[in-house]
Amino acid sequence: QVQLVESGGGLVQAGGSLRLSCAASGIIFSRSAMGWYRQAPGKERELVARINSGGSTDYSNSVKGRFTISRDNAKNTMYLLMNSLKSEDTAVYICNAAESRYGITTYTYWGKGTQVTVSS
Repeated sequence: QVQLVESGGGLVQAGGSLRLSCAASGIIFSRSAMGWYRQAPGKERELVARINSGGSTDYSNSVKGRFTISRDNAKNTMYLLMNSLKSEDTAVYICNAAESRYGITTYTYWGKGTQVTVSS
């Protein structure tokens, strides 16, 4: 059974920081591309940041320079360090995994999300 469990969300004042974690099980983590998405009420889900199995990263323009995505394969965990938080960052942050098998098949999984609320 695949599980992606987010943690680290909460309430923070604008300008503050939070670090989110996504603990994965049931997948070959080292072969999985990982990502953080977020969804605010009334808004579409959007990609925040992603990191592939080789450690290459990409960021949404709205968070570039403020957020840092990382992974620890020994712990099967992905992180998102969020600095200089803004009220616009308020959303449910959702962990995503894309596991590649045999080099031809990809399975995609989603966590349940963790709430991040930034007060202005």
